[in-house]
Order: sequence, then C-alpha cells, then structure tokens
Amino acid sequence: MALRGILVVELSGLAPGPFCGMILADFGAQVVRVDRPNTRGDGGVLSRGKRSLVLDLKQPRGVSVLRRLCARADVLLEPFRCGVMEKLQLGPEILQRENPRLIYARLTGFGQSGRFARVAGHDINYLAVSGILSKLGSRGESPRPPLNLLADFSGGSLVCALGIMMALFERTRSGKGQVIDASMVEGTAYLSSFVWKTLKSGLWEQAPGRNLLDGGAPFYATYRTADGEFMAVGAIEPQFYQLLIEGLGLKSDELPNQMSVADWPEMKKKFADVFAKKTRAEWCKIFDGTDACVTPVLSFEEAVHHEHNRERGSFITDESQDVSPRPAPVLSNTPALPAQRGAVMGEHSEEILKEIGFNQEEINQLKLDKIITTNRPMANL
Repeated sequence: MALRGILVVELSGLAPGPFCGMILADFGAQVVRVDRPNTRGDGGVLSRGKRSLVLDLKQPRGVSVLRRLCARADVLLEPFRCGVMEKLQLGPEILQRENPRLIYARLTGFGQSGRFARVAGHDINYLAVSGILSKLGSRGESPRPPLNLLADFSGGSLVCALGIMMALFERTRSGKGQVIDASMVEGTAYLSSFVWKTLKSGLWEQAPGRNLLDGGAPFYATYRTADGEFMAVGAIEPQFYQLLIEGLGLKSDELPNQMSVADWPEMKKKFADVFAKKTRAEWCKIFDGTDACVTPVLSFEEAVHHEHNRERGSFITDESQDVSPRPAPVLSNTPALPAQRGAVMGEHSEEILKEIGFNQEEINQLKLDKIITTNRPMANL
C-alpha cells in the first residue's frame, strides 16, 4: 500500500486523532496506538489496522519507553492541549533532537498559540470560532452544526492527514521532519474558503437557510414524499432545472424565473406539494438515470444496499460483520486494504517493546510496575 514502511505513533485521544491514525493505517502505515491505562476513548472505535501499547506516561519510565519508540518512528500524532507534551518532556524539541526525521503532528482544536490554545472545546466550539457555524442552519433558527463532522473529522483529521503526507513528501528532499500545527478552527475555516471567497458575490447575502446553496432555493432542497421519506434536489443549472420541472409534471411557462429569489418561498411550497403526492420509490423511477439531479435521501442501511454503492463496493464488512465505508480515495496501483478488525487495548504491548529492543525480563518488570499493561482479544483467551 501507499504508506507501507511508515511507522506512526498515535497517542490515543478523542475522535479526530484516532480517525487521522486510521486513515494512515488504512493506506498501509504501521500505526502504534499508545493508550493510557484504565481509559476508554474513541480509539477502539477507530482502531482498524492499528496495534495497541498501553503505557503510563505519568511515570518517568513510561515517558522513557515512548521516547525510545519515537526514536524509530516516522510520525508522532498527539492530540493534547498546548503544553501537555512539554510538561511530560516529550515536546518536539526533545523528540526531534533524538530523531531529526520525526514528523511531529499536533492535532488540537485551537492550535498551539493564541488565547484559546489551552482552553477546552469540542467540534461545535471550533465551528463557532471559525465563522462557518454562523452560516449553518435553517431560517429563523439557531445555527446548527452538521453532526460533529466538519471540525472534528474534516477540518481536523483529514487536514492533519494531509499535513502529514506533505511533511513526508518534503522529508524525501530535506531528510528532516517538521512540526505540524493542525488547528481544527483553521482547518474548518480553510475548508470553507469557497464561502469566504464568494461573500461579495451575493451568494450568501440572505439569512441562513434562504440562499442558493443552503436550502433557500426551491431547486436545492429536500422534500418529503408520500411515504414519509425524502428526496434531495440539486438542479442548479438551467438544463438540469428544466428536467426537474418536467419530472414534476410542471410547465416552465407557468412558473416564475428560476432565479427569482422573491418567488422562491412560494416555489418551495409548490414543489413540496408535488413531491408529497408520490412515494420515494415512485420519484426514483421518474428521476433515476436522468440529469435532473434528484436522488433519494438514504439511511445508513439503505446506502449500503443501494445499487450504485454495491457496484462500486463503497462499503465493507469486517470480521464482526460491522459495516463501514471503504477507505477513500481509491488508488489504482496501491489501493487501501483495510484490516478486518481493530486492536484491543494492550494487545500488542509486549510485541512492540520487543521490536524496540526490550528483553523479556525488562518487559516483565514494566508489567509488574504497571508501566505497561498487556491484554489479549477475547477470541484468543
């Protein structure tokens, strides 16, 4: 796979870090997840393809073990608030002095500097400070985050993974690692560059929920069908809009101009009345295979079984029969080959320590002193 031979040390944390690590593992990196004793975060949910070392970093000998591991690593991925790693004597100045090729990825909400750098937060807070939350929601309602996808996973995990890829590429020329300051606020703001760049175009001049691309336009919205399901409509271009009108059984010459914003509320009501007269399946028969840009709103289970997704193999099933999305994008020569399961906490503790030069006597003493914890998956007990 594309990242074969790359060793990543992931310090376990909440969702963004584990997903970033899973992306790297899915595409071939050897990811060692360092778990804290007696804790359960999101690491287990997003642990596919990783190995687990349970290590107590509150003890100096635990810190020494991690430094020994990082001396051999290509990437360190850490999710802690600004200053935590420095207090542990694990900051980039120390680790990169011992391993100049180490890429030190710091994935946090507010970044490594600024007045919020040491403040707690979650996806909704990072969205708020990025500015983009002010643009999300329906008319007359409070701003509403789209689950915890934008800041945590897009502005956080994916942007950090991109930073790691660029640092790995740059290292092929310089031979040196670097520090990646991945702020979820800035990652989310960067993702919204199109919105920022079009602020003066009039595209967003109405209140949230009343603009072209946020549900305000009748041709860019969702509609309830006769059976209580929904259809999604995105017929922006005139030729696609004409196919939408024809599919709905309406006549263009009896309707206002498509871009007459003043008429959009009334047009939405008209479209809603029409969609409510047929079931979702009936609308699919009308619009499937056309360029009207009309698609069914599918549940997770329906998405898995949708014909298009099945033809592409868009979802995969692991050894526990749990279904999840296939890693993306699809690479033609070195596609991702995701592992069948994730790591149990401490499952690989001994194995990892042996790889970095610890003998069995030393490992037994670390276990006895509760510096490390070992475990085995239930199937092997």
